[in-house]
Amino acid sequence: MAPVARALAADFRVIEPFQRRAGGPEPLSVARHVADLEEVLAARGERAAVVGHSWGAMLALAFAAAHSERVASLVLVGCGTFDRAARAAMHARIAERRGDAVVRRFARAAAVADPDERMRLRAAALRPVYAVDPISDGDDVAECDARGHEETWTDAMRLQAEGVHPRAFTAIRCPVLMLHGDFDPHPGPMIRASLVPHLPQLEYRELVRCGHDPWLERAARDEFFSALRGWLLVRSS
Repeated sequence: MAPVARALAADFRVIEPFQRRAGGPEPLSVARHVADLEEVLAARGERAAVVGHSWGAMLALAFAAAHSERVASLVLVGCGTFDRAARAAMHARIAERRGDAVVRRFARAAAVADPDERMRLRAAALRPVYAVDPISDGDDVAECDARGHEETWTDAMRLQAEGVHPRAFTAIRCPVLMLHGDFDPHPGPMIRASLVPHLPQLEYRELVRCGHDPWLERAARDEFFSALRGWLLVRSS
């Protein structure tokens, strides 16, 4: 999200918290990440607009549900899935788009011993599946934490299986905007449909010729930043 943070910095004070890595006394969980984000915002003593991408959008929803007093507005960019049907549709899209080159690169990544490097290489191999016409290869990544990803995602799936999410999102009262690329393997309309019963205030905007990372897409980048900046300015005035 660093390119997004830099682009918004001219109009807003931007904080980009880095999530903790695995390795503590307990496995990472959604609640642990929520508590960490609460600590960041509590230290500043003010309500914030929270912008999250992919898993970060899911975390933003969990945070706003637990700490509605901290959140003035929410923006969900390329939000992840909240039910099996949407995940099945996403996996089907990924399978349809995998060409021979992607399969070969993914196979080479699987042979790498270091789990963090393996995760990075797998993500790089799948970029053509997630993007339409990117202006960069998306290598602006600090680090990968394969163990942290596994622990956190396992807990996120538990919360969904138990019906906690997305039901808990009914506690969110702030405005919510969902920005989603029409080429994103995550099925935007299905994800929106799963959220609207709990977030009737949700606004949805689909970006044309846009994959999972709108700020990297040649055709959608300007529209993405215009929509994001405009929406945030109106709700911070």
